[in-house]
Amino acid sequence: MTYKRTDYDPYDFANRRHIGPSPAEMEEMLAAVGVASLDDLIDQTIPASIRQSEPLDWAPLAEHKLLQKLTDVAAKNRVMVSLIGQGYYGTVTPPAIQRNILENPAWYTAYTPYQPEIAQGRLEALLNFQTMVSDLTGLPVANASLLDEATAAAEAMTMAQRSAKSKAKGFFVDENLHPQTLAVIETRAAPLGIEIVRGAPETLDPASVFGAIFQYPGTHGDVRDFTDLIAALHEAKALAVVATDLLALTMLKEPGAMGADIAVGSAQRFGVPMGYGGPHAAFMSCRDEFKRNMPGRIVGVSVDARGNRAYRLALQTREQHIRREKATSNVCTAQALLAVMASFYAVFHGPKGLRAIAERIHFRTVRLAAALKAAGLPVRPEAFFDTITVEVGVGQAGILAAAVQQGINLRKVGTDRVGISMDEIADEEVLGRLLKAFGIEGDAPEAAGIGFPDALIRQSEYLTHPVFQMNRAESEMMRYMRRLSDRDLALDRAMIPLGSCTMKLNAAAEMMPITWPAFNTLHPFAPIDQAQGYAEVVKDLSEKLCTITGYDAFSMQPNSGAQGEYAGLLTIAAYHRSRGEGHRNICLIPVSAHGTNPASAQMVGMKVVPVKAMPDGDIDVEDFRAKAAAAGGNLAAVMITYPSTHGVFEETVREICAITHEHGGQVYIDGANMNAMVGLVKPGEIGGDVSHLNLHKTFAIPHGGGGPGMGPIGVKAHLAPFLPTDPQTGEEGAVSAAPFGSASILLISWAYCLLMGGAGLTQATRVAILNANYIAARLKGAYEVLYKGRAGRVAHECILDTRPFAEAGVTVDDIAKRLIDNGFHAPTMSFPVPGTLMVEPTESETQAELDRFIAALLAIREEIAAVERGELLAAESPLRFAPHTVNDLVAEWDRKYPREQGCFPPGSFREDKYWPPVGRVDNVWGDRNLICICPPMEAYAEAAE
Repeated sequence: MTYKRTDYDPYDFANRRHIGPSPAEMEEMLAAVGVASLDDLIDQTIPASIRQSEPLDWAPLAEHKLLQKLTDVAAKNRVMVSLIGQGYYGTVTPPAIQRNILENPAWYTAYTPYQPEIAQGRLEALLNFQTMVSDLTGLPVANASLLDEATAAAEAMTMAQRSAKSKAKGFFVDENLHPQTLAVIETRAAPLGIEIVRGAPETLDPASVFGAIFQYPGTHGDVRDFTDLIAALHEAKALAVVATDLLALTMLKEPGAMGADIAVGSAQRFGVPMGYGGPHAAFMSCRDEFKRNMPGRIVGVSVDARGNRAYRLALQTREQHIRREKATSNVCTAQALLAVMASFYAVFHGPKGLRAIAERIHFRTVRLAAALKAAGLPVRPEAFFDTITVEVGVGQAGILAAAVQQGINLRKVGTDRVGISMDEIADEEVLGRLLKAFGIEGDAPEAAGIGFPDALIRQSEYLTHPVFQMNRAESEMMRYMRRLSDRDLALDRAMIPLGSCTMKLNAAAEMMPITWPAFNTLHPFAPIDQAQGYAEVVKDLSEKLCTITGYDAFSMQPNSGAQGEYAGLLTIAAYHRSRGEGHRNICLIPVSAHGTNPASAQMVGMKVVPVKAMPDGDIDVEDFRAKAAAAGGNLAAVMITYPSTHGVFEETVREICAITHEHGGQVYIDGANMNAMVGLVKPGEIGGDVSHLNLHKTFAIPHGGGGPGMGPIGVKAHLAPFLPTDPQTGEEGAVSAAPFGSASILLISWAYCLLMGGAGLTQATRVAILNANYIAARLKGAYEVLYKGRAGRVAHECILDTRPFAEAGVTVDDIAKRLIDNGFHAPTMSFPVPGTLMVEPTESETQAELDRFIAALLAIREEIAAVERGELLAAESPLRFAPHTVNDLVAEWDRKYPREQGCFPPGSFREDKYWPPVGRVDNVWGDRNLICICPPMEAYAEAAE
């Protein structure tokens, strides 16, 4: 017998690991769809007129080869002790948090907790974060994180403007703010007509501003009490914002005690590595009366159907992106995974541990200052926490070089000073090396006292809730983390078919490098020659994204999709100004667009003009043409999503782009649906001038339970000179705090591109389209697919019309909650069409998982039919009682359907069934009884009653 060798390639990552359906499964699925081949399906789905002509052609790497390449690239970075400060600090990530949170797919593959019943674990962790921030800042309400400190400060500025009773147009900015914060504030203020007044705090004229922001401690270390200045602002009906440091606040008087209205900052030094700029969780807290003006998400406490305590996202109607063109912010995401890490850092150490860490840092700084003064060097300021500035005159270059020789980076300040920010990494050995860099032999003297006035010593308690008083044993911490993760449903349990969200595989090999010290310990403002590995990553990823999109240049600075929209529109506006056409301010946006589109346009000072949709969901070209003509020389841009938010490749896209260009406008193509285009269509070739890409969707960065994300923008060559600028300059033009945004997670997308290769990326797109069409075909007759393209095909997602069921009393919420009983996260609800479900399976789901989901939806349709036939009322059906918990399983059963049907519907697993920890959450109760910090135990008892 002749031996026949297998042609199976076990190292073909794209087709064996990332793409779900096997070749045999694809054949069966294609038959169900009614096409002969995948090529035929793509030809029927995507108009030939927009297809790219050249394939993506770089070769893939096997996983082990990828990890070797990443090891080689990491070696080009130089790991240093960076005492540069400026809002970024060395920190020790407890291994228990790294392994059980950051490296755990139960945490990093979860989605934003819009379905609270299946998100109770991360909601509790985020509530812990809010409590931590509220306690430390001394303000009663905190949100669940923002993108970075600089953007949080910009958000605080606009929040102050809409909250203050002062009618002044100016906003005072403390000259002691970090430069990157100054830059982002300037960028945000310019298109909104806010006059920025920079100066020393003592130069503040409260009557001339609606608000002011102070840095505490200042960027060069200054610690001062702002109580009197804040009182003067309040006298003038203006508001005070304090940008602060949570670790410092374990020792220093808190902003709330000074009378501050809003506090912002970064929780990075709470166990989250610097990562060459991010991601990190920024925070914001405020006085109670301003909570409805706060941007971002707020976790609140409510009750479920049985009256048990349950968490949820509170006051969602105040989330700004929902308000579209009336918004004052486009924030629709956060840094949830990093906020969870920071909250666990506080739980892990508790108030005593945090205080001990802060004291070690502070008293080493005191000793360092004393040693430098004893050596005859002038040291400023007089009052400080962890940062000092040393006058070294013409010796600046020599001191900086000597420090580098000792493995330490210091901050260059002006031409004659160096800044030093001590941190958790700077132990006795580092202190000794630091003194040697200044030519000082011997040990630093013991601290004679604290480095700030007694009046600034914190008097209030913090982190008093029992969760921060737990036993510190790692076994207890590990079990607490496990208990919380077990409450949630993430991609490690089941498909998450959220339309417009692209919840695809986040492969282990892609994730591994982000925790390597050679990548995650770099300071974002470290010298360029120490970050050559990162330079290679950014350069090669940019080149690949240019090849994929047809654009000529990329900026990696925007650290969310909405931030990318904002950056892209700023780029367009700057281009128009450069041509003497700054009057162009009209932005045409289809009514079906995501709410961040009009919100972003409003933020850059553009006037939003909605464009109608046709009955089939396509853009009404004649309405578009008329509105473009009416705008004429004032047309700045059009924002379109392609394929459309209705899940269809519109055939008029080139015409829309041509009309826009005819009137001198620029075309912004939203990259939210790029997962249907990679390798098949290039937005830069069909008329796009700029697009943002959601790397946390198309390019495999995990969603983290609501962040992180990255939204880099690609542009055609004529827009390249107007891309975001370096935030270190402190001048207008930057959109994020760090030059490359959340740089460390760019590694994930780069690894994804390298593993897949050009052909693999293209095949992933094709299979994503197959999976969506397979679901649509299998559900035919049970659910109407609302919008289809030519030949009756959908793109990578489809909208199921559940509105007709309302006649029987069944709501889209009922269907979503019932899917939890089947073990699934619901598809996207009521977007872009109210009362519908938008399903996006991605390429990563196998046929078995798709069939399980289909079985669940078909069983739900039969339950709806039973209501329609009058066999029971909607209020008596399993749809309304969903989701069913273990409490329902064991309690006395008095319902009009069998226990088996309620608790074990088709599609659910029996042995490994996911049980939601709470029943349906009462949203109304939660908003009427708003609690957004960890409540005392008696509040839980009252809620149960």
